[in-house]
Amino acid sequence: MKTIIEPFRIKCVEPIRMSTREYRERVLREAGFNVFQLRADDVIIDLLTDSGTGAMSSEQWAGIMRGDESYAGASSFYRFQSRIQELTGFRHVLPTHQGRASERILFELVGGAGKIVPNNAHFDTTRANIEHSGAVAVDLPIPEARDPKNRHPFKGNMDVSALEALIREVGRERIPLVMVTVTNNSGGGQPVSLENLRAVRAVCDRHRLPFFLDACRFAENAYLIKRREPGMQNRDVRDIVREMFDLSDGATISAKKDGLVNIGGLLLFRDEALFQRAGNLLILTEGFVTYGGLAGRDLEAMAQGFEEVVHEDYLAYRIRSVEYLGEKLLSVGIPIVEPPGGHAIYIDAAAFCPHIALENFPGQAVVCGLYRTAGIRAVEIGSVMFGSGDARSHHHGLPIPGKRLELVRLAIPRRVYTQSHIDYVVEAATDLYQHRGELRGLRIISAPPVLRHFTARFEELSSAPIRINDFGSAI
Repeated sequence: MKTIIEPFRIKCVEPIRMSTREYRERVLREAGFNVFQLRADDVIIDLLTDSGTGAMSSEQWAGIMRGDESYAGASSFYRFQSRIQELTGFRHVLPTHQGRASERILFELVGGAGKIVPNNAHFDTTRANIEHSGAVAVDLPIPEARDPKNRHPFKGNMDVSALEALIREVGRERIPLVMVTVTNNSGGGQPVSLENLRAVRAVCDRHRLPFFLDACRFAENAYLIKRREPGMQNRDVRDIVREMFDLSDGATISAKKDGLVNIGGLLLFRDEALFQRAGNLLILTEGFVTYGGLAGRDLEAMAQGFEEVVHEDYLAYRIRSVEYLGEKLLSVGIPIVEPPGGHAIYIDAAAFCPHIALENFPGQAVVCGLYRTAGIRAVEIGSVMFGSGDARSHHHGLPIPGKRLELVRLAIPRRVYTQSHIDYVVEAATDLYQHRGELRGLRIISAPPVLRHFTARFEELSSAPIRINDFGSAI
């Protein structure tokens, strides 16, 4: 059949509270034009993040009832450990309460002043944890990643030549590890090919450098490899997943994405000595090594989630749902990062509202517009998120020198929204695009020095400048 249906039935429903535009205008202003500061009850469709916002299965809920809450050596931990070892091939497994806890532990151990950590593109907390250690985060995406309209199938790839050049420039002794994020969240949710992972592995082998994955969305990346990479169509997703992990020396994972749970994370190692050091730090800050800051019931839910996420009927539905939203937006002329990625659609905000100068945050303007129009919460990924101005940050989150993508991410929670919800998003985005000339830029009036997008407050400019578009009409 051509129609791909949700491979599940709905057993429990959660009410959505509807609201008026006038009400949304008031609460948006009270929130300082920062949708992170909105109450969830005031949001109709929440696309802020796909992290921890998915719906768990009946088997996961059953596992929660089975959870062993023993402080040490709980049976739930050993079920979780066995599932992860089988899936990834890693023997050394540490649970954490979420991905940023894994990042903090890892970079407290290997980071530090003078160190350089290359990646295809670091996301927000990864970059922040690297820089908190005193190290420098360097983004090395391929050139195609700079062009939202380029339909390269693996725009998440790392620029291997740039990696070689960086190693020659700074010296291998300053690089504690090389990291690749799958899929590339900062650059449009784009996948990384097996060919590219093998090439990065080869560079790391030549220079005797550890290779780590930021593997929050490993299953979605593997499914996109199966669909897009030549010679992969007949391989099982599990097999592709295993090869991805086999190529690496370690991984940080937020289980709140492809673990299909609301809380939880992982830290994986091949190096036993580094694993022991990480375990000691885990005990100090998270909890004992067999619970890592989680309840036994959370470990049970994670164990089941890591099984369900590699089911190919689920992945076909998941990837097609994201493609559907992207295709609908493109059909009405809304510019997005192409081709659609794994977990979200990214609107090209600079092209959406070219009358707003980059220093006035066009992405944040689109985020505010979507909320005003229809109660949809999205997130800016551009100058607000990555423009902290920290002098240690290489390119300040730019995908390439001098070129920052100004994006708005519509992140789709897993197994939560139906096609009619997505059609509502399309209708709202279309209406906003037709009235995009009314969008106004913003300025920051207060913000912390790190991860400012979470708590910054803005004010709108008094009016939107009028410019003429390519067709000679005022916009």
